[in-house]
Amino acid sequence: MAQVFRNSVVLVIVVLFVRIDLSQQFQSSPTRTLLRIQKLLNFPAALSNWNDSTDFCNLEPDASVTVVCYEGNMTQLHIIGKKGALLLPRNFSMRVFVTTLVKLPDLKVLTLVSLGLWGSIPGKIAHLSSLEILNMSSNFLYGAIPQEISLLSGLRTLILDDNMLAGQLPDWFSVLPLLTVLSLKHNILNGSLPDSFSELENLRILSLSYNRFYGELPDLSTLTNLQVLELEGNGFGPQFPQLGNKLVTLKLSRNKFRSCIPAEVSSFYQLQRLDVSLNSLVGPLPSVLFSLPSLSYLNISGNKLTGMILDNISCNDELKVVDLSSNHLTGSLPKCLLADTRNRVVLYPRNCFVTGDQQQHPVSFCRNEALAVGIIPEEKKTYQSRNTFLAPSIVGGVVGVVILFGIVYLVVRRKNEKNMVKNPPTNLIVENPSAGYTSKLLSDSRYISQTMPFAPLGLSTYRVLSYEEIEDATNNFDSSAFMGEGSQGQMYRGQLKDGSLVAIRCLKMKRRSSIHNFTHHIDLISKLRHRHLVSALGHCFELYLEDSSVSRIFLVFEYVPNGTLRSWISERHTRHSRRSLAWTQRIAAAVGIAKGIQFLHMVAGVYSNNIKITDVLLDQNLVAKISSYNLPLMAESMAKVSRGVSSGGSKDSSDQERINQEAQADIYDFGAILLETIRGRSFKSKNEINAQREKLQEAISGDSVARKNVVDPAIQNECLDQSLKTMMEVCVRCLLKDPITRPSIEDVIWNLQFASQVQDTWCGEYRSSDGSPVSPSQPKLSIC
Repeated sequence: MAQVFRNSVVLVIVVLFVRIDLSQQFQSSPTRTLLRIQKLLNFPAALSNWNDSTDFCNLEPDASVTVVCYEGNMTQLHIIGKKGALLLPRNFSMRVFVTTLVKLPDLKVLTLVSLGLWGSIPGKIAHLSSLEILNMSSNFLYGAIPQEISLLSGLRTLILDDNMLAGQLPDWFSVLPLLTVLSLKHNILNGSLPDSFSELENLRILSLSYNRFYGELPDLSTLTNLQVLELEGNGFGPQFPQLGNKLVTLKLSRNKFRSCIPAEVSSFYQLQRLDVSLNSLVGPLPSVLFSLPSLSYLNISGNKLTGMILDNISCNDELKVVDLSSNHLTGSLPKCLLADTRNRVVLYPRNCFVTGDQQQHPVSFCRNEALAVGIIPEEKKTYQSRNTFLAPSIVGGVVGVVILFGIVYLVVRRKNEKNMVKNPPTNLIVENPSAGYTSKLLSDSRYISQTMPFAPLGLSTYRVLSYEEIEDATNNFDSSAFMGEGSQGQMYRGQLKDGSLVAIRCLKMKRRSSIHNFTHHIDLISKLRHRHLVSALGHCFELYLEDSSVSRIFLVFEYVPNGTLRSWISERHTRHSRRSLAWTQRIAAAVGIAKGIQFLHMVAGVYSNNIKITDVLLDQNLVAKISSYNLPLMAESMAKVSRGVSSGGSKDSSDQERINQEAQADIYDFGAILLETIRGRSFKSKNEINAQREKLQEAISGDSVARKNVVDPAIQNECLDQSLKTMMEVCVRCLLKDPITRPSIEDVIWNLQFASQVQDTWCGEYRSSDGSPVSPSQPKLSIC
């Protein structure tokens, strides 16, 4: 009996000890979780005081760290790092990090700001089922917003600003009935806003500024609780959105709105801040805006608003900042705006106010601009019906004047040509033929200033060469200097007297033209200087003796010594087995090509460049340079020159459509180059390219092993998966059959630079300060 009693006592003691141990384990579980989070975040300074003995529920809150507990459960966690925090180390895993977080299942508020988090947001975050507020701003999160967030039925606030989230906004936001704040500023989200957003009845703040959204906005007037709408820096439009009248802040600047400001704005009695600047809004400016009872900031600058503002309207006393700049407004500035200049800032330059100060245009300017956008100024309407007969008269007069000047011009030109025949020059061009266009070149200072930041260092000034210099450089066109002949003329290798190695292209003119006809095109070529273009150094004209028309043109380019990009990638197995580009160098080459295309499009206005991988050369530092692009003088005839060159000024819709098509053709060609760069072999037809695009698409949808299996074997062990996946995604998008669906060159550059940044963060490759890849003689890690 005594033995049974003793056994019972021992059993009770063991049970008590087990219960105490389990209780201690349960109580210490949040502590272990937070210490694990500290380690995963690479021991940031804000968490330096955390240790095993820290009582987290009684931790003194500060600006960086706050932990809140309720009835022994951890309900809030706020960790805010230093602004501009770098990415966490290579071994960081967003999936592991979120798996650790979900061990705090009672969290209602989670703030993780500026901590260097990188990766896509795992769907497992939905396991934090009690979450009401989620703020993960100022990190490096990429990919799409996971659908699993829609399972957080209690979510009220979602803030993911200043990340790299991409893709379109999903429809499922409408299943979050309590959502009050949605802020996704400064990402790369695109597409249009889903119609389902009009169902978010509880939404108070919607901030989508500085993404890549476009198209018409859904009807937001149903959002009766919406107080803050921030949509700056997108492509929304053209119609002004339908909105509720409880707005306090409305920011629509830098979009594509082209309609009138609707009369409904006059009922926005709670509106404090209105910014619709830098759009193309037309029509009269509603004078009621100045008297809205709560308005303190009004910015309508940079639009096409017209009409007269009456000087006797009333203004709200709280109105502190008014910017009316750069519109087509006329009349007198309202007296109420100038009543208290000490406490109010009023800007109104580049209008047509009769005040005369702040750089006003003449009234006729604003009237003409109003007519240009299809708006008849009020003061002109009364005369329109009785003076309609004036229009044909004016047009006829203008045509007559143009014809008269044309006849005079032809007579003078014919006389000058006869004089040239009587006094023919030698068969060599005069030493300074640029005198005929120097004034134009110098006057175009804006264009030159745009190109200067892109110009490569170390190149000599563009100049005119004599024929003797061309002969000396090529040793009288010796066969040893001949590099080949193609559709764009013969190419010779040469060396100028100053020691510069050059490539000289000889173009034979198919029809005779005077030097004057080539002025504009030589002007353009002289400006095509960019780090990632094979830049022109000069030219020489050879003339016919009898009429001084141009027979041949010699274009002198910088010489790029390291061969084509293809010779370093897909031809290395047969001809250059000892040289191959590392993965980081391939990314750098792709970025360089894309920047060269961007320069041709945005600065030079040159499209349809038909760029092949054999047109990309590598210099002594392995910097990629595009050697063959759509130079005007390469056209088969002067009639085709204008097809590749933007003339500036206004373009009609057909011209713009053509330019867009030609730009997207260059994007496709770039995709083909990128495909060969990734796969490590060449493809002969579009059918092959399409088949390879499908293979890449399958690899993107698969795992990291699938992606490694399709990449060039020479670099399989060098590629970080996210870097490789990003490159593949860019390549697939560039090769899409529908040109409209292809990315812009800016999108391409951004994503390629992201791939480079992700790779370099862990690669440790030494790079120059300007971002060029290391030369073969520089040290680098074996994987790079």
